[in-house]
Amino acid sequence: MERISLYVMTKKGLEVLQRIISVNKSLISTVVIGRDLNVADDYSTEILSLCVNNEIKYFIRGSHPKAPDYEYIFAISWRWMINHPNNKLIIFHDSLLPKYRGFAPLVNMLINGEREIGVSAIWGASEYDRGDLIAQKSSVIEYPLKIAEAIEINNNNFLDLVESIARSISNSERLTSIPQVERDATYSIWRDFDDYFIDWTQSSTQIKRLIDAVGFPYSGARSRTSNGDEVIIEDAEIVEDVYCEIRHIGKVIFVSDGNPTVICGSGMLKITKALISIDGELSNYLPMKRFRVRFQ
Repeated sequence: MERISLYVMTKKGLEVLQRIISVNKSLISTVVIGRDLNVADDYSTEILSLCVNNEIKYFIRGSHPKAPDYEYIFAISWRWMINHPNNKLIIFHDSLLPKYRGFAPLVNMLINGEREIGVSAIWGASEYDRGDLIAQKSSVIEYPLKIAEAIEINNNNFLDLVESIARSISNSERLTSIPQVERDATYSIWRDFDDYFIDWTQSSTQIKRLIDAVGFPYSGARSRTSNGDEVIIEDAEIVEDVYCEIRHIGKVIFVSDGNPTVICGSGMLKITKALISIDGELSNYLPMKRFRVRFQ
């Protein structure tokens, strides 16, 4: 029976390790644990404990030996290059390739209003996310949809796909694959802090999708106001548009129970949950105290 080395980090890496243990613990040759010192909990401690409790050999990234060329490697949430034969390195990507190659694919799919999300398993390749497709798992979704819900849906796709491939390896089945269709390829560009800010010239539908796509566990959609505040908008609802003689985009047109309705490029959006930072502390922005406010 061929075996698997797991290169894992984050909660997703922990869940994948748990799933493969449930399939066949003896499949796992080695676990290489990645660490991220920039987050409060990178799950490296939990992954290490799981290895210890199941008597699985593990290494921390940087101290690990090279995996034998004849072993498979599963790369889960891994950020670094892996020197391994491409026909033994399996990468799992949070999109239905060749669409959304690159970074933050799930967030960008929700912003774009895609009706289907999923995960792809591909062979390693010299250029990112261009390896041949081994298998995919997908789910149809409906809006509105928060990113936390979408992550849960796609994590189930991820785990099911990992389990399916692990079972094939356990049963000594040959993993077949097909090339990606290059003419169908699109790219998902990395996102930074500036991308959290709302463009009020967009439609209320587009803005609502952004708010839902970058909320918890991410930093939240933001907007500066004419009062000099920076507001984190956690939730909003699309409301019926009204005709404005001159459409002053970003201005508050109504306030209902302290919830402001903002004029968008097309349509209107009522803000129902928002935070503001005062002296470094987050507090509720609503109910709105002032009427004449413009979101910028």
